[in-house]
Amino acid sequence: MAEIKTKASRIVYENRWMRVREDTIERQDGSPGIYGVVEKTDFAVIVPLDHGLIHLVEQYRYPVQGRYWELPQGSWEDAPGTDPLELARAELREETGLTAESMIHVGHLFECYGYSTQGYHIYLAQGLHLGEAQREPTEQDMVSRAFSVEEVLAMITEGVIKDATTVAALGMLWLKGVL
Repeated sequence: MAEIKTKASRIVYENRWMRVREDTIERQDGSPGIYGVVEKTDFAVIVPLDHGLIHLVEQYRYPVQGRYWELPQGSWEDAPGTDPLELARAELREETGLTAESMIHVGHLFECYGYSTQGYHIYLAQGLHLGEAQREPTEQDMVSRAFSVEEVLAMITEGVIKDATTVAALGMLWLKGVL
């Protein structure tokens, strides 16, 4: 049984990447309220780790007006039912030019479940082979580079890497004894 009942729902904004809805709700004690929910397609985040090096990408992130390093990641808004492994392989190749002999599913987390439905699948990519990146026009400013595990951890503690998905994915690998 749901702890919060949805009494009504309406779409307040929609584009190809997301939909925002406002739900009228009733809490367990009967009190009314509203909930704003961002609906977004799940994505894949890839940890390309080979010979003690992690491959990261850097790009300009408009909402926060800055360039940041992060793990390769992405979704296909036009194909939300895509197999996460297929998506992970494609995003890795697209953003870095890398292909992987091995792709291991590490886990699934939610991006920010306090207001969004979006989650992400974490994949460990190993046995890497370099090819040419196949970036989309929106990724034309993206660069890719490999860093040692120690450098990446220092980038996190020094605030150079600020992407929560990257930090969580690496934390998951650390907890599972991979890093």
